Amino acid sequence: MPKTERELRDEIVEVGRLVFQKGWVAANDGNISFRLDEGRVLCTPTMICKGMMKPDDLIIVDLQGNKLEGRRERTSEIMMHLTIYGLRPDVRAVVHAHPPVATGFATAGKSLNQALLPEVIIGLGCVPLAAYGLPGTPALTDPMLPLIPKYNALLLANHGAVSYGEDVFQAFFRMETVEHFARINFVAEMLGGPTLLPKQEVDKLFDSRTRYGVKARAGAEPGCPVTADDSDASSDKFVVTREELIALVDEALKARGLA
Repeated sequence: MPKTERELRDEIVEVGRLVFQKGWVAANDGNISFRLDEGRVLCTPTMICKGMMKPDDLIIVDLQGNKLEGRRERTSEIMMHLTIYGLRPDVRAVVHAHPPVATGFATAGKSLNQALLPEVIIGLGCVPLAAYGLPGTPALTDPMLPLIPKYNALLLANHGAVSYGEDVFQAFFRMETVEHFARINFVAEMLGGPTLLPKQEVDKLFDSRTRYGVKARAGAEPGCPVTADDSDASSDKFVVTREELIALVDEALKARGLA
């Protein structure tokens, strides 16, 4: 049975509280929305703490961003949500937040694109980085356009992250996965660098998606995720045998007149 609008309002308020409690937003940051039907979107308004919202604080806008119902004003970032809805008919909910570690990667200009965790590869593939654009303007959404159809979560350069799904909780859980992945990636970097999975294993994980009930948008893209094979191919390392190393040392000694 479809959920009532009141139930959907309660879910958005609950996710807003969770996002705030987890420290993914500060003050009035972030926004959450749900597509009610082909012409209306239920969303959080501007200038409100996501941890202190009430169901009646939410507003309804049309697919052009015009307010239809509600006493508060719409956020200027609603156009990012509407852009996602326009490119993804399967998406019903969007969560935008600033989870600290994932946003740290975004401000460092780094994607979360390494093949590290089976759960992330199966669930998200990877989390690419969309180039910076001024929030609340088309400059924010333009770099996202080629990425939205392929991925279910994105980093936004110098801004934050956005995730989306079939309902508001799936969008929230995908954001949770993004931040959890970022934390693990960061710790691995601090410990000397992560060990990437080889392409063969990544391909197996992509093939297993349907077994886990994941409705994948696309398979592995070049460089997303980056596998151990990609890393080896792009590195400056070279391998020599013991005999080759001895020969190189002898040659160097002879060139210096030391042998």
